[in-house]
Amino acid sequence: MPSMSDEVAAAGRTTAKRRAFISVSNKRDVFRFGALDELGTWEIISSGGTAKALTDLGIEVTPVEQVTNMREMMGGRLKTVHPQIFGPIIADRANPAHLQDIARENMGLIDLVVVNFYNFKGDPSIENIDVGGPTNVAATAKNYASVTVVTDPADYSNILHQFYSNGNTELARRKWLASKAFRAIGQYYTDIGDWMLE
Repeated sequence: MPSMSDEVAAAGRTTAKRRAFISVSNKRDVFRFGALDELGTWEIISSGGTAKALTDLGIEVTPVEQVTNMREMMGGRLKTVHPQIFGPIIADRANPAHLQDIARENMGLIDLVVVNFYNFKGDPSIENIDVGGPTNVAATAKNYASVTVVTDPADYSNILHQFYSNGNTELARRKWLASKAFRAIGQYYTDIGDWMLE
């Protein structure tokens, strides 16, 4: 697998700064990501209410619109499903062709994705059917070999400790988190399907 320096060069980065994409409906413990900000080696990309929550805590955030060069539209239905977010998440870092695509399109790799979904079960409605969240989570979980996915606030402390202490999460931990993420997606869509049949 390419080293961090190889990835930086292949993706056309000028620094080794890593990137996290954080977009959560449940803001519980989101303050913990100030630990990444304090490290100074991370850029946090966020949108909407999450960006505001982080900014209000004094955590520096890059708005997703700045990354995608596209404003949020359709009442929030279209904002994060975009090649500049999706590509850096799903790129196989062991595949030189993927990294060449990343460099050619001037994309920066994303190393951590923290997403949880709209509270559908607590407030079932068409507008609470999350599409972008599960899409980005599934892409990250598929690419667990390189990217860490977190859907449950209960896991924040552990993964932040690993990043803080070791510079990355362990592969076994990323695989476990990916499995948890796929189960979360499955349960979420099961809840939606059941509601539609009521």
